[in-house]
This record gives sequence, structure tokens and C-alpha cells, in this order.
Amino acid sequence: MLPLRPALRHYPWGSATTIPDLFGIPANGRPFAEAWLGAHPSAPARIVDAPAGTPSDLCALIGADPETQLGADVLARFGPGLPYLLKVIAAERPLSLQVHPDSRRALAGFRAEEAAGIPRDADERNYRDPNHKPELVLAVTRFEAMCGFRSPRRVIELLAGLDTPLTARLTDQLRAEPTADGIRRVFRELFDPATRPAPELVDEVARSCSARLARSSPSPRADRTAVQLAEEYPGDPGVVVSLLLNPVTLQPGEAMFVPAGGVHAYLEGTALEIMASSDNVLRAGLTTKHVDVAELLACVDYVAAPPVRIAPEVFGEVTRVYYAPVDDFELSMATLVGGAPEHLPGRGPRVLLCLDGQVEVVAADGRATLARGQAVFVGAHEGRLTVRGTGTLVQADVP
Repeated sequence: MLPLRPALRHYPWGSATTIPDLFGIPANGRPFAEAWLGAHPSAPARIVDAPAGTPSDLCALIGADPETQLGADVLARFGPGLPYLLKVIAAERPLSLQVHPDSRRALAGFRAEEAAGIPRDADERNYRDPNHKPELVLAVTRFEAMCGFRSPRRVIELLAGLDTPLTARLTDQLRAEPTADGIRRVFRELFDPATRPAPELVDEVARSCSARLARSSPSPRADRTAVQLAEEYPGDPGVVVSLLLNPVTLQPGEAMFVPAGGVHAYLEGTALEIMASSDNVLRAGLTTKHVDVAELLACVDYVAAPPVRIAPEVFGEVTRVYYAPVDDFELSMATLVGGAPEHLPGRGPRVLLCLDGQVEVVAADGRATLARGQAVFVGAHEGRLTVRGTGTLVQADVP
């Protein structure tokens, strides 16, 4: 078992205190948005006090001996890299409205940008790797999000009560075509540079939402979200698009799966994210980062569907396992209250993170005691794990 230090990401929407408090990092006034515990080449976790001859980061460690660290099965299925990426995210402000590509689109986009000579760390780069990026988000605190499209009928109800030229036009379009194709046309109209509404038209919609809140709103939550987004990103068409999307609240311990093509935005809260090992994000709005509307529009799934909530399965009374409908990853959380040692389900290459308390982890040839904010990598060769103590332990592994 090798102790890990996360790679940190500073984005404007992050919290100045949440991630520093968890990992014991000095706060410096900057927003800490994400802490990465994985082996993605752009930001691999560091190995703390690496023994002599041991690589200094997780990507290099696995690359030096992939069969030992990953196991023959994972190596055969995914190649010589850790197939998942575990993150802690701390959103104090809304994130970008975004979509992740499927495997086919990611590979084609990556090859095209490589051939064009775009540096992988360039701001305008869409595809920093050839991987798809399905993800599961598990709430640590109350977590607010938007994910997937509402039914056309419900969107019409929300738009029809807003007395603005923009919403009147969108309502007429959906009434004429109350299908996934109608949603697609409305979504495209809002973001396509040729039809994108002027900022003052978007702001007019936000003011109408605010006024409706004072009367009788068909969805106070939707109107409040639109008003909040307009304050953060005035004039952005994502403000109007928020009325098309399903609202989601996750309480601590609740999880949601976001498939490739699923439009989503996270609004506020602290969560764990586990995803295929990818940094491919296609953004349309609600951001100061690079936006590629054409590429995003080509990847969106417009079929109305409720968010995919993942109910955990319980093992040994203390461990909840969240199985996502993909082969790249699974996530488990063990809540220990003392007592006898417990076997931790899971196999292959694992990343463990202690969220609170103190937990002892025992493998066939070693052991480690983890306190809040401490993490370790466990190679496939280290076999089954046993845990004991009092605290909460998260494990990322491969099904």
C-alpha cells in the first residue's frame, strides 16, 4: 500500500476551504475545486515519501509494472492504465453546462486534435485523451445538480407562464413538436451562434422567473435556479436551458450516474466523483472556460429521462457498493463503528480514501492506518483487504 497525495485543481467555482480542510492543506484564498486521486497523465496523484526506486506518481508506478499493479484481467480489458479516476469535488458556485463523449466520439476527436497538433494542455482542446467519460457522483453533503431533459410537456408548462418574447417563441416550437426532436431544436437554437439569443433576452427571462416566484410559480425550484444562474452568468443561454433540465438533490450517501451524452451541471455541494479515466469535457455555457457548441451539440442525448439514481447494495452490514452500468469502475463506502474486522469487497487496483475517523487497512503483505483525508493505492497483487476502526472509508476499484 502506497500513500497518495491528490493532484489539486483550482477553478473559479470551487470552495476555498472544503478540500483544504479534508486533506490538511493550507488554505490560501484560492478556490480548490477538485482533488484528483488517480493516474490520469495530466494530473496523477503523487506517492508520498516514495521508497527508493519507486516512481513518484501513480501514473508512473503503474506504467513501470502494469500487470503487477493492475492484474492480468484489468490489463487485458483496459490496457496499461488505471481505468478510473476518483475525485473529491467542492462546488461553491454552479459549474459549466456540459456533456461527456462516448467512446467512439472521444477516440475520433482525440485523433483529430492530435493530428492537428493542438497541445493537450491547450485551452481550446476538447479531447485530452481517447477515453469516454461516464461518471457517478456520490454526495458527501447535500448536493444540488441538473441532469437530463424534462419531458416536453413539462418544459411547455414552465415556459408558457413566462411573459417574454424568447419563451413565447420556444413554447410555440415545442407545442408544434412536443418530442425529443423538439427539445433538440430548442436546445440548438439557444446555443447555436447563428440563433443564440441576445444577452438582454436571456436576462428578461430571468427577471420573469423572479417575478413569477413572487406570484404562483409552477416550479419555484426551477425559477430560483434560473435566477441564481443569471446572477452568476448574466446573459448566458444556459439560464434558459436550466428550465429544460431535471433538478436533482442528492442527500449525503445518495448517488447519481451520468452517462455519455447526458447534459448536466452541478450547482452546489461536496461530492465524490468516480469516472472512466478521462478529462474530456464538452461545454456549452455557464463557464469562463473553452466552449465548443458544435461539438457538444453532436454528442447530446435529447431523450427525456429522469436522472439515474444508483441505490447501493450492502455487504457485511457496513459497506455500501454503488454499481454503475459500466465496466470501468465501482465505488464503495464502508462506515465502521469499531468491532471485529470486516472484509472489504472489491479487487484489482484500488484507491482508498478516509473521509473521517481512523481506519486500519490490512492486506496480505502490509497494513496502513488512515486518518481523515489520507489515501492509499493498493495494487492488484496485494489481494483481499480487511478493515477495522471507527470512521468512513471510500474505495474505488474495477468490477
